[in-house]
Amino acid sequence: MFGTESSLSMFLNTLTPKFYVALTGTSSLISGLILIFEWWYFRKYGTSFIEQVSVSHLRPLLGGVDSSSPSSSSTSNGEADSSRQSVSECKVWRNPLNLFRGAEYNRYTWVTGREPLTYYDMNLSAQDHQTFFTCDSDHLRPADAIMQKAWRERNPQARISAAHEALELEDCATAYILLAEEEATTIMEAERLFKQALKAGEGCYRRSQQLQHHGTQYEAQHRRDTNVLVYIKRRLAMCSRKLGRTREAVKMMRDLCVFQLMKEFPLLSMFNIHENLLESLLELQNYADVQAVLAKYDDISLPKSATICYTAALLKARAVSDKFSPEAASRRGLSTAEMNAVEAIHRAVEFNPHVPKYLLEMKSLILPPEHILKRGDSEAIAYAFFHLQHWKRIEGALNLLHCTWEGTFRMIPYPLEKGHLFYPYPICTETADRELLPTVFHEVSVYPKKELPFFILFTAGLCSFTAMLALLTHQFPELMGVFAKAFLSTLFAPLNFIMEKVESILPSSLWHQLTRI
Repeated sequence: MFGTESSLSMFLNTLTPKFYVALTGTSSLISGLILIFEWWYFRKYGTSFIEQVSVSHLRPLLGGVDSSSPSSSSTSNGEADSSRQSVSECKVWRNPLNLFRGAEYNRYTWVTGREPLTYYDMNLSAQDHQTFFTCDSDHLRPADAIMQKAWRERNPQARISAAHEALELEDCATAYILLAEEEATTIMEAERLFKQALKAGEGCYRRSQQLQHHGTQYEAQHRRDTNVLVYIKRRLAMCSRKLGRTREAVKMMRDLCVFQLMKEFPLLSMFNIHENLLESLLELQNYADVQAVLAKYDDISLPKSATICYTAALLKARAVSDKFSPEAASRRGLSTAEMNAVEAIHRAVEFNPHVPKYLLEMKSLILPPEHILKRGDSEAIAYAFFHLQHWKRIEGALNLLHCTWEGTFRMIPYPLEKGHLFYPYPICTETADRELLPTVFHEVSVYPKKELPFFILFTAGLCSFTAMLALLTHQFPELMGVFAKAFLSTLFAPLNFIMEKVESILPSSLWHQLTRI
């Protein structure tokens, strides 16, 4: 034993500083090569090579089962083709479920003293109203001429006063719309005004329908009257939904969807009435009709939305969520139905990654804006505000979402450069959402960034540490040699202590035979 210690001490004393420089330099080189390979593998496949080998080969030997999410082999050709479509990345859409400004948004302001809508959002609404409710022939009717100026007015009280002035001249549908949206303080009062608007709007629609082929001026007037009529009926259906008459609301929305398919006016598609219909059908728990609506509108030729993607995921999760257990799934693997549900959740999360935190109540909700940016935080707020109750109603749906939604980011490590089922995530969403959402009391959600694997960070630290040792050893060889000897002596001290104890316990003859072996 003492001979071993003396030989070890002699070996350490004979080591020159050049040896330590070569040792640390070689260690730094090897760890650097490992770091470069790990980084290249992570950039290409989105995971750590060492971590993948550990999970794939070591975990089964220890009795575990790989319960990772389904691979991308199930990607449908239709969804892949959608990534090739030229999409306007930061197009702002009107919120299909936007609240009433007078009965809901203003009431929130009265209670809290906060403004739920931004100037940019309200300015977009003003532009929409001018597009929907005005045309070049408004000067022919005095009431419409007054309303044309009212929609451009920034002061709410001035708009309301102009609407009352227009009603003094004649029954003006757009004047009733403005009063229902901005002056009515309750949903019941708004509904009463919309019914009056419907009566006036239907009369204008019938008259313009008879004259629409007499010239471009009459055609534009008929197009405007059609937009007004659809808007009124849609808002009346929303009033019925808010007042608890959901079946009546569903019937009105179905009629509007049929009307939208029959007419060829492009502005009708901006209302997205099918999203109102989906929410009402979910409230009735009529899941078969929800699936039928999804089959019609979840099509590659139509723009996707969080409502479409997450409702499809909710229906598939409903089939397995009540019996889903992450522990059981890790032991036996995922069944076909569970795999379909997880794939649907991953598809929804890839389209809009901000929704799960609101559904899981990891972030607080605010009132949704009047306009949304698809795949952005504004759309996530608008969806979760109305659909959180539907996820809570289905037992285990939120648990399944909680267990699986983060797996999406393993499949799309660089979503800003390359998508999986959809086109790459737009870079400009954060800037647009900051314009749409009240950042004074709401922190805008940004795309969840994928963290670097542990082994890349470990090899980076190891490479940096060994490179620093090599540099210090080259600059201060004698001092680093003393430190190295002291470190090795300290490192071997516990081993020497144990060996001394073993030698004192075992008979000298037996210890002599072991050392000879």
